[in-house]
Parts: sequence; C-alpha cells; structure tokens
Amino acid sequence: MRADRLVSLVLLLRQHGRLSAAALARELEVSTRTVLRDIEALSAAGVPVYAERGRHGGFALLPGFRTELTGLNHDEALALLVAGSRRGAQAFGLGSALASAMLKVVDALPESYRDTAAGAAERLLIDPETDLLSRRLVAEEVPDTVAAEVLRAVFAGHKLRIHYAAVDQTPKWRTVDPIGLVTIRDRGYLLATRSGADRTYRLSRVLAAKELAEPAQRPDRVDLDRAWQERSTRFRTGGDQVTVLVRVDPARREDLVGTALAVRAEEADSDGWLRLEVTFQDPRHAEWALWQLTTNAEALTPQWLRNSLRDRATAIATRYGASP
Repeated sequence: MRADRLVSLVLLLRQHGRLSAAALARELEVSTRTVLRDIEALSAAGVPVYAERGRHGGFALLPGFRTELTGLNHDEALALLVAGSRRGAQAFGLGSALASAMLKVVDALPESYRDTAAGAAERLLIDPETDLLSRRLVAEEVPDTVAAEVLRAVFAGHKLRIHYAAVDQTPKWRTVDPIGLVTIRDRGYLLATRSGADRTYRLSRVLAAKELAEPAQRPDRVDLDRAWQERSTRFRTGGDQVTVLVRVDPARREDLVGTALAVRAEEADSDGWLRLEVTFQDPRHAEWALWQLTTNAEALTPQWLRNSLRDRATAIATRYGASP
C-alpha cells in the first residue's frame, strides 16, 4: 500500500505543481504526519521533491522531473478517463485503485495532450448521483474486505465461502464456485454455481467472504454477457408473475413499460390512449406500478388488482377528507 501511495503522491505533485501537506493528506486520505514521512522517503529514494516555505508554500517537484510515460495518445487516454468516471468500480471495492489509475493515465499523456484530454473529460458526466428530479441514486456499499476476497476467488479460480443474507431469510454460510462479476446501475452481482446449479448473489448482501484453496468447478472460459442474459430471462419468467391489461395515457407509456417485466401486446384505443398487456414480477409489483401512474392509467384486468387499487384510493380519500 505504501508504494502505491508514494506513486500517487508524486503524480499529485506532477499535476498540481505545489500542494501543502494538509492538501496531500486529504487527497491520499492519510495524516499529515504520514505525508511528511512519505516526502522523506521520496527524497531518500532520489525523487527531487522540495519544500517551499511561506503562506502559499508546500511541496513540489523540481521542474522537468517526469515519471516513465506510456504510449497512450490523446483519444486513448480520454476513453480511459471517461470509463473511469463510471461508478461501477465502487461496486467491486476498486474505488481507490481507480482513482490511483486515473492519476497515472493523466500523467502518462504527452504534455501537449494532457490539458486537452483532462478538459474534455470534464465536459462529460456519466451516471451522476441524482437525476433531473433530484432523486438521489444511491450506490450499494460493499465492505472492502468482502470485495477483496470475492475478487481474489474469481480471478484465482478458487471456491468461495460466503455468509449471505437473502431477502427475508436468516444469513447462512454457503460454499460456491465463482464464475464472474457483473455491475448494473451501481449494484454488483456475483455469478456462481452451487452444487452445479446456477446462482446469482448481490454483493451488498454478502456479509463476509473467504477465498478457499480448493479449485472452483467452472469452465475455463465464460461469456458473462450471455450468462447474465440467460439468468435475467429465468428471473423474469419465474416467481408469481401476473399479467395485467392496462389502459394508459401515451405520455406515461414509458413509465409503465419501464417498470414492467415484459410487454406482451399493445394497441391504440379510439380515444388515443394505449391498451397494453404487461407482465409484472408478482401482485405487489403490479399494484405498486399502477399506483404510481395515478389517473393516467387504468388496470382493466385482473379484477383483484382493480379492487386493490380502489380500496387503496378509498382509504387515502377517507384519510384526507377528515379535518386534521
């Protein structure tokens, strides 16, 4: 860890020219005392770092000092900077490694490209924390210790023991054969097999993990995209699914379709509204989705869904019809 921190310290000074010990400590997430010890270590190793006194002083590198460069050109570095702006790495516990890698990418550019590539990357925002309605998109947290064990087992091809908290179940220890990792909308998933059967585990529900020495039973090569699509299909077609016939205002069609598992049929009514046959995961999912659309949609069938929505609306009207 210290070697990576020293490299990051040098790259920070390369990019910013001069930084105080306090600023370096914030960037590296260490104490100022640790920064001062790292500065001493760099000087002893021959890196020309020096201190400037005064109100605007700090630490800097001698002009002209450069680290080893790679052959990255402007477009290659820009592509990496844009990819690095995505938050998927957080789902796998690689956030700090990503930050360090991005510093190295910028430093690897020829000087004539560095400012233009960094400036271009600043004009591209990928997956912001909130949408246009200020709804916060919260990424799931995965403890670093869990992420590290899972990653090691996946890459080494070893069996993995996980303490997993499935929904509405007591956490249990399971031994699985890890196949790969998938991240979607800031949620990380472990694709694995257990006793030969396909299993998918959400990383945020893994309470503890331990890489085992025993080799995993898995194919040498895997098409993760195909595996994910197959598991997604099985998920959508399993469970207590319900099919609903809905009339919806065309302006809210995408809201309806975006929450449904599938659209089986669609046609236009004479009044301009759309009539869709859609599938939901279970009754609770169907009721929630139709309730979000208020008067912009009407469930035609099944009757139990109409009754449930009517009873909910009646209860709300009763509650707000009374004086506070």
